Amino acid sequence: MTVPSKARRIFGTDGARDIANRGNMTPETAMSLGRAFVRFLSARGTRRPVIVTGRDTRRSGAMLEAALAAGMMSEGADIRSAGIFPTPGVGFLLKSGGFDAGAVISASHNPAEYNGIKFFDSGGHKLSDDDEAEIEEFMSRIGENIRPTGGLIGEICFDGELCDLYVDWLSEQMSQIQSPDWPIVIDAANGAAARIVERVFGLWRGGVSYLGVEYDGLNINAGAGVMHMDRLSSEVRRRGARLGISFDGDADRVLLCDGEGRVIDGDIMLWVIGRCMSKSGLLGSGIVATVMSNTILEEKLREAGIELFRCPVGDRYVLSRMRETGACLGGEQSGHIIASDRVTTGDGLCASALFIKSCVELGEDLDTLVDRFPRYPQVLRNLKLENRELVMASPRLEEASANAMKKLAGAGRILLRPSGTEPLLRILVEARDEGLMREVCNDLERAVLAIAATALDCHIKPSPGTR
Repeated sequence: MTVPSKARRIFGTDGARDIANRGNMTPETAMSLGRAFVRFLSARGTRRPVIVTGRDTRRSGAMLEAALAAGMMSEGADIRSAGIFPTPGVGFLLKSGGFDAGAVISASHNPAEYNGIKFFDSGGHKLSDDDEAEIEEFMSRIGENIRPTGGLIGEICFDGELCDLYVDWLSEQMSQIQSPDWPIVIDAANGAAARIVERVFGLWRGGVSYLGVEYDGLNINAGAGVMHMDRLSSEVRRRGARLGISFDGDADRVLLCDGEGRVIDGDIMLWVIGRCMSKSGLLGSGIVATVMSNTILEEKLREAGIELFRCPVGDRYVLSRMRETGACLGGEQSGHIIASDRVTTGDGLCASALFIKSCVELGEDLDTLVDRFPRYPQVLRNLKLENRELVMASPRLEEASANAMKKLAGAGRILLRPSGTEPLLRILVEARDEGLMREVCNDLERAVLAIAATALDCHIKPSPGTR
């Protein structure tokens, strides 16, 4: 696993995120982040950087983009704003060249009252944990002195052609599909994809019905998108469509459903796209998936002669592992899919086109995909622990884990993982035998709680001889 060597206070698993105008997502914080980011770039030799920005449809987006841009300009950066624009679109523009860095104002799948900021390097990749920690260090040292003046102050302009470049590229991806006559339903989550999705799928000859394309700044992800797949499933069945496609608020994730409304998640997409890329000699060393991907994915890929590499949760960790292993495809069960010959981050629009293309080229039967991907039953428990670090470091937990694996006897797996954003320790157990799965999970939960109680007692009990 990739472990950051420096502690972070503002940044989390995917950039900085909080309720907009509160906590760590105020205009003041955004301005400080903008200044610190430019100083971070300057320390790496990029003077007067040209930075491309985009945001999703949240009402707070314009406010935070203005503050972030003001901070960056006050340090001498020039800004090119794409306006409302998918997160992967910024990655595409950076990969295409002409910009020194990028920033996106979005809280992804979160409700409208949240917002966030994430930064990209010149190649379109999200910054590492250590890079984000260094930006926080620059924030703590920023004073009022040594600011550019006169012609050294940066400029900003809105560039509508940036969106056209991304749409043209996506349309080219769609044109590579020998388009079947599938009626499809698309849910844009009232988010960033809503601005462009009708242009991207406009020539689909099977007919397209659109949901979630009337954004008002407050309805992003509201009963729509990947967090509310029941809506898409219901519409697909009602309209007699063959496929449903659903995005999240910033369009870096995609989930699908078949004609019966059954969800086709990132694991199934990796299985289908991976076999197609392997057949074409484009897969590299294999596929990267996170620790949350179901064991059936590993089994199905093994049957196809494809190696699976695991990594921590988060699409930037997926990409890091892809670089380490030479894999050209990676993703998450939640719908982040990265095909490195095309994109540098999760791109829901590109992934949906690639999935359809792969189904057509492999002759896949959409209606039976879910049936042919029999998942291991899973149970997930979230235990609230203030002392989770002590628990994770305990030899007794290692012993409990070993006993659990012995009980599963190779017919399942366990995962103990602290949350990156909450005081939670997550217990995941997979097994073909549901009864055994729940028994093992109960054993682990009891062991964790016992260890936590003992660790807390030892932590607060006075040492002998003290008062």
